[in-house]
Amino acid sequence: MITATLLALGAYLIGSLSAAIIICKLMGLPDPRTQGSRNPGATNVLRIAGKKTAAAVLLGDILKGFVPIATARAFEAEDHILAAVGLAAFLGHLYPIYFGFHGGKGVATALGILLGLAWPLALAVLVTWLIIAKTFHVSSLAAITAAVTAPLYTWLLLDSTPILVMVCVIGALLLWRHRTNIQRLLNGTEGKIGR
Repeated sequence: MITATLLALGAYLIGSLSAAIIICKLMGLPDPRTQGSRNPGATNVLRIAGKKTAAAVLLGDILKGFVPIATARAFEAEDHILAAVGLAAFLGHLYPIYFGFHGGKGVATALGILLGLAWPLALAVLVTWLIIAKTFHVSSLAAITAAVTAPLYTWLLLDSTPILVMVCVIGALLLWRHRTNIQRLLNGTEGKIGR
């Protein structure tokens, strides 16, 4: 119980490390919470600082999800503990204790969590994101589609109720964090990428 609690707490603290804010500060760039969409994530950093900086942010956010899961697996944690650790890391990204609980939307961190659990699952979600992003050039639509399909992929690829529940909760939180994007998509006013 103590180990599980420490793993979950550590996951939250790692998840709270905002790659976008830290990297932009180190590079002397504006705080992403004050620029563009004001979201401290890779897509907003892409708009305000370019591809290389956005790639660094993307990698950092993926690692925030992957490292806690990989650590828990090293301790041979059972699925319900892995689920708690993954959710804690994700909540850390959404509500980081170091940055006034104002975090990003969590897409890359969710991918890192899935990668730590099973690379085929992460690959399925990533391919879905890439197909939608390439077809429609809308990052939010790709993220929403990935969030909706992730539970299905989890059900098909993993035989674990705790992990499936965690993925469903993360998917629901992703949809909630994208609620303004969903409204803009419905209105036809959502911005595009790659053009």
